[in-house]
Amino acid sequence: MLDKLQNENFIDSTRPGMIGDGIHSGGGRLVTHTSLHRKNSAIETFHTHQKILLVIFLILMGLGIAFYPLQFLIVFISGMSLLYFADLLFNLFLIIKSFQKPSEIQILNSEIGKLEDKNLPIYTIFCPLYKEWQVISQFTRAIAAIDWPKDKLDVQLLLEEDDDETIAEIKKQNLPGYFRMIIVPDGQPKTKPKACNYGLGHAKGEYAVIFDAEDIPDPDQLKKAYLTFEKLKNDKIICAQAKLNFYNARQNILTRLFSAEYALWFDLVLIGLQSIKSPIPLGGTSNHFRTKDLNMLKGWDPFNVTEDCDLGMRIAKAGYHTVIFNSTTMEEANSKLGNWMRQRSRWIKGYMQTYLVHMRRPGEFTSDIKNPDILTFQLVVGGKVLAAFINPAMWIMTIVYFSFRSTIGPTIASLYPSPVLYIAIFSLVFGNFLYVYYYMIGCAKRGQWDLVKYVFFVPFYWLLISIASWKALYQLFFKPHFWEKTVHGFHLNPNKNENE
Repeated sequence: MLDKLQNENFIDSTRPGMIGDGIHSGGGRLVTHTSLHRKNSAIETFHTHQKILLVIFLILMGLGIAFYPLQFLIVFISGMSLLYFADLLFNLFLIIKSFQKPSEIQILNSEIGKLEDKNLPIYTIFCPLYKEWQVISQFTRAIAAIDWPKDKLDVQLLLEEDDDETIAEIKKQNLPGYFRMIIVPDGQPKTKPKACNYGLGHAKGEYAVIFDAEDIPDPDQLKKAYLTFEKLKNDKIICAQAKLNFYNARQNILTRLFSAEYALWFDLVLIGLQSIKSPIPLGGTSNHFRTKDLNMLKGWDPFNVTEDCDLGMRIAKAGYHTVIFNSTTMEEANSKLGNWMRQRSRWIKGYMQTYLVHMRRPGEFTSDIKNPDILTFQLVVGGKVLAAFINPAMWIMTIVYFSFRSTIGPTIASLYPSPVLYIAIFSLVFGNFLYVYYYMIGCAKRGQWDLVKYVFFVPFYWLLISIASWKALYQLFFKPHFWEKTVHGFHLNPNKNENE
């Protein structure tokens, strides 16, 4: 099927595995607005010119290692050291900017109190589900607690056709009338973005948001998102992203580090990116849109397994912006290592897909000569992935240098020209201190003071990310569109099988 897909121009993700002009019957109606051109999709992992460049790069690297090993290593290590240093300076810049300017968009309780239910529009909530029947009750309670007139809620439970267990469980529940069960036809790719695109074709709301099945959003989040759009009154702002964190942060060491990572990302890094109007990789949940804008963007790429990051980049390339506002959705942090590894490798694979897709036409990031989005994209998406691969090698070299200074040490030192050596030492001493300190600042900003002491274990967490990166790279070549399912519900049942 994928061979056929790659010979066509448009992807209609409202019908799985189908390609055409974007007009297909879905649930008894025509769906005409989620076709994404294949040049903007991860349906094809490597574009032709990218394959050529990759082959040329591998040949040059092989020749360099074979005939000029010392010079090759010097160039390679110098490049990696400069990348580390650039990433260090960029993150320091973002952290400073996150405190210099007003933080996320602030919506006050007094502003919410002035809203009249009769004037509020219909709001669509997409909830893609797959084999997650155990958390359905938690999700329905969370939605019931949302402060929005229920007669103006359109909650879509997006269910895969072959997920008999979850479908049966939902049918047993006496759900309110504002919930709808939407059955997504079976087919490939079986991904969250494909399900969301199917739901987009059935959306009734003027506004729309995605929530995952395990999510517990702030009860006032919809009103805050609505007021964010109303307050800014800026047609260039087409996405309002709520922050994410975890309700089971203290379940074990893994969830503590995961929570610290999210606090850094959503409470500091994204705020810094927003302050410079940079492309923002969206969270997988709690991003709010005007439905017409989602249609204009042609929905999500069903073949990208980190569709949120990709959509954030497409928003920027189209000349629009994302803002962060003062609301938080609480999720379930992965408490099982195997489950965490599956989730993280999928995220990294999706970042790779996103990088490859948007580097096909990098000039689209540059609307004018003063626009730095292409540089930010390199650091936020490309640089982060590359660093995960290089980290272990650099650590090993550092350990070997200090452990065997009298024997191997001089050889390793010869690989660092003087300017590069100073940069590398600065990154090693001050860079690692700052990166760890950023996690602490994130925890402090979120008020998770008890997590600060666990941040000293972060280097081990980085090692796990590197392992997940190599798994992601393997899958990029051999299973690019495979969506590794993240199992939820361990906070409800710690003995649950993580391989379900």
